[in-house]
Amino acid sequence: MGDVVFDIETKNSFAEAGSSRSRDLDISLVGIYVYEADQYLAFRDDELDRLWPYMYSATRLIGYNSKYFDIPLLEKYAPRPLTNIPHLDLLVRIKDSLGHRLKLDDVAKATLNYSKSGHGLQAVEWYKQGEWDKIEKYCLDDVKITREVFEFGLKNKQLFYPDLQGIKPFPVDFTMPEVTEEELELAGQVQMSLL
Repeated sequence: MGDVVFDIETKNSFAEAGSSRSRDLDISLVGIYVYEADQYLAFRDDELDRLWPYMYSATRLIGYNSKYFDIPLLEKYAPRPLTNIPHLDLLVRIKDSLGHRLKLDDVAKATLNYSKSGHGLQAVEWYKQGEWDKIEKYCLDDVKITREVFEFGLKNKQLFYPDLQGIKPFPVDFTMPEVTEEELELAGQVQMSLL
């Protein structure tokens, strides 16, 4: 399947869930970009059974703040663990490089020269109002931005962020460790057994 970039939107906020754990939220929609098919897809909460084949057959999952937010929440719904699939959380790599976290919107503005089309709390409100088209557009816009930030960082080995002195570059490493043929074969067997 190749790499899959993903993002999720929720039906509720942390305040509404009375928790700070992503697992305590509820998914409204998941957006993905599938490199092998050069295709963006969106899956509503009642369509997640169509999402899992893409996730489980991915060479690598790529997200932003996905290690501690998206993956734990997705695993609440997933038929099998997602932790066996190689995963690149851009925010983790950014924090490793800079020593602190950055909002995706700040990285996008400084690196790509454009902004996100909204924020997650708007998507919660759109869900309550049944405005699925707005949720899907917002989610897939975030997937597109995540993809473009990933590709820029992979190609240029750096991204940019704003600070009080202006726009500053910082190094990033979005490559995955080399794997042996034996590891690839084993990973393929594990993924096939999960389908």
